[in-house]
Amino acid sequence: MGNLRDLAWLDAIAQAELVRKRDVRPIELVEAAIECVEMVNPQLNAVITEMYDIAREAAAKDLPEGPFTGVPFLLKDLQAAYEGVRMTAGSKYLRDFKPNGDSELVRRYKRAGLIVIGKTNTPEFGILPTTEPELTGRTRNPWDSTRATGGSSGGSAAAVASGMVPMAHANDGGGSIRIPASCCGVFGLKPTRARNPLGPHFGDLFSGLVAEHAVTRSVRDSAALLDATAGPELGDPYCAPPPARPFAKEVGADPGKLRIAFTTTAPAGAPVHADCVAAVMDAAKLCEELGHEAEEAAPQLNGEMLVNAFMTIWSAGNAWTVDSLSFAVGRKPSREDFEPGTWALIEMGRRRSAPDYLLAVQTLQVFSRRIAQFMQKYDVLLTPTVAEPPLPLGSFESTHDDPMAGMRRAGLFTPFTPICNATGQPAMSVPLYWNAEGLPIGSHFVGRFGDEATLFRLAAQLETARPWADRRPPISVR
Repeated sequence: MGNLRDLAWLDAIAQAELVRKRDVRPIELVEAAIECVEMVNPQLNAVITEMYDIAREAAAKDLPEGPFTGVPFLLKDLQAAYEGVRMTAGSKYLRDFKPNGDSELVRRYKRAGLIVIGKTNTPEFGILPTTEPELTGRTRNPWDSTRATGGSSGGSAAAVASGMVPMAHANDGGGSIRIPASCCGVFGLKPTRARNPLGPHFGDLFSGLVAEHAVTRSVRDSAALLDATAGPELGDPYCAPPPARPFAKEVGADPGKLRIAFTTTAPAGAPVHADCVAAVMDAAKLCEELGHEAEEAAPQLNGEMLVNAFMTIWSAGNAWTVDSLSFAVGRKPSREDFEPGTWALIEMGRRRSAPDYLLAVQTLQVFSRRIAQFMQKYDVLLTPTVAEPPLPLGSFESTHDDPMAGMRRAGLFTPFTPICNATGQPAMSVPLYWNAEGLPIGSHFVGRFGDEATLFRLAAQLETARPWADRRPPISVR
């Protein structure tokens, strides 16, 4: 096989195939991944909790026969509960918290044969679109160590981009899969609302804003992993429309001639950097070259109303989060437990009334219907993933004097992605463009509700036309 570190640049399906053929043993894959983490992580700070002994023990046992048997994997340190392993959510308040059971998603990862070797960095409670928590420190972008990775799945995206593992868990409440995928040059798909389970502790998070999945190097890994995890858990309050066939079968399937709308105008009027405009125009041109129709069009939305409704649910959701966690921690939360911006958001949420919350839910449901009507004419909507290239570290800092500074900056950086959390639509960031500074800029494709199939078909076509897997950032496994 040569140097085992060469395995790092195979995707998860290829690694699993080696295990099935008995060309390599699971423990060899695990040891190779650990070696890769130890080589690169000191420069990036992507992995913040090691689970090496747990992984070695799992690899030594009979693993479930699944699509990813023996493949090393990383969990984001938010929502993905692994029994007995600390889960901090990037917060001092949870620095010593250890779940007493696995989340349903983690159970499904295990049944798929994945071996978890560690947990990845996240901003406090996944709030900001950067990964720089006070508790565990900054995660650096492998394309430029002075730049942010995006967030909140920045640790996972940096780990995949740098070759530590072929894919890693991620979740998305306002763009947290797609934003770091864009900033780190990997593939990131947010599934349809309720495609993946949130149980056993949650049936719904933030009135449907939050979705679970992963960041991956290849499109086929994302599709196969979603096949392994998708579907309702017993007792879920609602579920996504079932797919017509496995998502893995969509990879390589002919998408037909798609009607694609594209826009570079942010709903709330945030300025969009020329590089991000260029990325969209380039993606639209590529789609036309592949035989699709692309025309400039966008749903008409009141951006200010959308932001206000989203922030009501987001702030109330964070207030609820810490209040509910107080039972697990065993003490009430206080200002000293949190970063300034987090505490300000919690206080904002506590000021919102129940009618305020329900009005915000209604507002987002109205927007969802308008966008669904717009999508009757188009198969896909193309926008920038983010409004700027990866920003310098420290761009989202807040202080006690101005605790909302980070959130205001976040609104300018990420005006496009939260819409899909509000509507529940599937959306993906595809790494098709690098700017003159060598920084990745993702293209954001939005599908109809329940229609990941079209996105996977298009993504695979784009991946074939303009492959990205061989692009290696300066900080990566060598």
